[in-house]
Amino acid sequence: MATGGYKLIPGKTLNSACMIKGNISIHSKERIYHVPGQENYADTQISPQYGERWFCSEAEARAAGWRKAGR
Repeated sequence: MATGGYKLIPGKTLNSACMIKGNISIHSKERIYHVPGQENYADTQISPQYGERWFCSEAEARAAGWRKAGR
């Protein structure tokens, strides 16, 4: 695990400007993104093998079909 609580993707470098976490709900399969400062941001883990990913902007996340987390 890297500094800041996020996992690095093997063979890829995480762009420090891309701090939006794209998470997929286990139960509903809904695609939800979390921005720094939101309630569950620090606890959210990104697992690329399940289709989760990082975004560089909220516009990028919305364009990919993800919605913002409520808290």
